[in-house]
Amino acid sequence: MIIFGTKLYLYQLAILTLACRRCGYSAAHTLTKHVSKFTLFFVPLFPVSTQYVTQCTYCGMEQAGTKEWAEQVQAHAAAVSGGEAYGQAQHPYQHPYQQPGA
Repeated sequence: MIIFGTKLYLYQLAILTLACRRCGYSAAHTLTKHVSKFTLFFVPLFPVSTQYVTQCTYCGMEQAGTKEWAEQVQAHAAAVSGGEAYGQAQHPYQHPYQQPGA
């Protein structure tokens, strides 16, 4: 018997303060990268799909975007904050404040 499927990995890229398109409230929006990977015997082998999504923390509305758009938003957030944007962890379970190697 062969066991296969997909698993979703979420990477938080940044937290931005934006005006929501649905509720109009100026709230924090999380920018996340959703990567779906093909698994064989519960071992992730390769990515099947990648999607970039922002979500309003006030009303919960989600909006999908392209990779180029997500990179521009991250660059803007880094420029505004004067350094790295919050939560640019490369590992899906790494704490955003944890320094590499700590």
